[in-house]
Amino acid sequence: MNCTRFLPAVSVITLILGLAACSKNKDDSSAPPKPNAVAAAAMGPLPKFGPAPAWKLKDVNGQLVNSEQFKGKVVVLDFWATWCGPCRMEIPGYVDLARKYGSEGLVIVGVSLDEGGPEVVKPFAAKMGVNYPIVMADEAIRAAYGGLEAIPTTFIIDRSGQVRHRKVGAQETSEYEKSILAVLQEKT
Repeated sequence: MNCTRFLPAVSVITLILGLAACSKNKDDSSAPPKPNAVAAAAMGPLPKFGPAPAWKLKDVNGQLVNSEQFKGKVVVLDFWATWCGPCRMEIPGYVDLARKYGSEGLVIVGVSLDEGGPEVVKPFAAKMGVNYPIVMADEAIRAAYGGLEAIPTTFIIDRSGQVRHRKVGAQETSEYEKSILAVLQEKT
């Protein structure tokens, strides 16, 4: 079968979808932005999936970091790697979220799956301006969090240590922020 005869049809479909996206963005720009708190409230409470597994790992500087340090905080636990394109795309959003909500009790922890270790991750994190802890994964944490079928895989853990959300793959920061706020703004 020759795939080249389908190219004109694919090109037309791509053009139509591209124009639809452009016109949608154009229309959205005139509408007032919705406050994230309103969107989070409309989302409703996220379900509880059970207690988050405890962990102890070394950060990129060799210091021991453990889940107990973050009791009473909302933790975004992001499994990622420097070689993962979607993981890299999410980092600037996580930097912004850590800055924006850190004072409200949000902690983002990057769990690097890089086999090259801290020698690879530390300069990458500095270059990206990462402002949150990055720890190096081991087999125990991978197993504890379900074996990780793909990366990025990211968990939201509430202030009482309950897993509230699991995301496989990348998501726009503005959309993921709604899930984080749904947990962050809960009364304890």
